[in-house]
Order: sequence, then structure tokens, then C-alpha cells
Amino acid sequence: MAGVRLPLRLGVASVLTVLLVGPFALLAIFVAGSWTPLHAFDASVSNAVHVWAVGHPAVVDAMEVWSLVFSPMALRAAALVLIVWLFRRRAVRLAWWVIATMTAGGVFAALLKLLVERDRPEFLDPVARAAGYSFPSGHAANAALACGVFLLVLLPLGRWRPALWTGAVVITVVTGLTRIGLGVHFTSDVVAGWLLGLAMVTATTAAFHTRTRNERSSWVRTPRDSRAASSQTGDRADRGLVAGDDRDRSAGDEGAEPGLAVHDRGRRQP
Repeated sequence: MAGVRLPLRLGVASVLTVLLVGPFALLAIFVAGSWTPLHAFDASVSNAVHVWAVGHPAVVDAMEVWSLVFSPMALRAAALVLIVWLFRRRAVRLAWWVIATMTAGGVFAALLKLLVERDRPEFLDPVARAAGYSFPSGHAANAALACGVFLLVLLPLGRWRPALWTGAVVITVVTGLTRIGLGVHFTSDVVAGWLLGLAMVTATTAAFHTRTRNERSSWVRTPRDSRAASSQTGDRADRGLVAGDDRDRSAGDEGAEPGLAVHDRGRRQP
């Protein structure tokens, strides 16, 4: 388990991040700038859904239960269980990735609410109430965030892949739709929450791969590097042998010449 890797590759994660951040940024600009077409669309959808919800109290009750079960706090508790499990399985890097992703996504969504300050939908006879600002939807963002995290961590295990994909998509989509159905979020709030949650998952995945690659490149030697190092070592050894031979020959010559001169002088003397 310690060697489990995220199945989303660096290049794919980077491209997906750009594709998700672009539409999210446009929605944020349109909402903050009170773009009339978007606000008119949100209002028309919210009014139509509210009229339908008023006539279906049982569905409203079911949506409230769903929103409670898959609330941001409940999803964070589930992520905490996943983190503990990863630490116990010695998948320390993945555990820290889950911590960073869930924390960054939750903090970023909360900060955006304070920056945009969009009011929630208002009705004379609301079927549900929620506190705080509306954009982006915290339920939608955290659902996409948590489901993306669980999906990337558990997919490499190779078990129940269709069930994992189905569960992640259903939880993410239904959680967002219930917020529209309860009349506590506009459609653009929910779509922005989905985009934000998924973008945070892909962005932290790209960062995870980048850091892992940099750490490996600092201590892993490739076969080409090994061959180059061996060649350099061999060249240095050859140069050392040649230098050693030269020193031996020079030392021998220097030692031999004085001996011969003494011997010659000995012969010349009578």
C-alpha cells in the first residue's frame, strides 16, 4: 500500500485543472459583476423548482436528509477516516495529499463566499433555510472534493471500480441538485461548487506528481547517468594508470643513471 500512486497523471491533471478553472473563473466574474443574463436564468430556474418543491413535501424531506448525510462536515469526517486508514497502511504521501486537498478546497470555498457575498434565493414560503452566503455552494464543492479524493485513492486498488465511479458521480450530482431543490442555492452556485471541487482535486494531484518527480530526480540515477558515471570513472582510472607508469619509468631511469655513473667511475680508476 505504501507504493500506491494517484492514477491521474501529471499532464492530464494539469490540463483538467485549466479546463475547470476557466469556466469557474467566468462564473465568479459574472456573479460578482451581476451579469443580467446569468441572474435572470438563475432566478427563473429557482422559481420553477420552488413551485414544484412546495407541492412535494416528501421529496423536500428526502432532500434535507440527503443534504445532512452528505454535508461538508460529514464528508470531512469520512475523509478523516480515509486519512487514518492511509497512515495505518503506511501510505504517508497519499494521506498528506488528502489532508492538503480537503483543507485547501474547504478554505478556498469559504473565502470565496466572503469575497463574492452573494445572497441566497429568497421566497415568501421557503421550504428550507440556510445561513451564510450563496456562491459557491459549499455542499456541491465538498461533495466533488471528497468524491474525487476517494475515487483517486481507491481506484488503484482494482476493486469495485464501476461502483466507485457510480457512487462518486451520484453523490456529487445529487448533493448539488438537492441544494437547488431546497431553494438555498442558485444553479450557478452549484455548478461553480462542482467546478471548484474538481479543480482543487486535479490541481493538488498535479502538485503531488510534480513534487514526487522532483524528489526522485534528486536521488535516482538513470541508466544513462550510470553509464556516463562509469565511463568517467574508467577514464580517470586509465589516466591514473598511465600517470603511474610514467612515474615508474621516470623513477627507474633516475635511479638507474646514478648507479651506472658510479659503476663507470669505478672501472676507470686503476
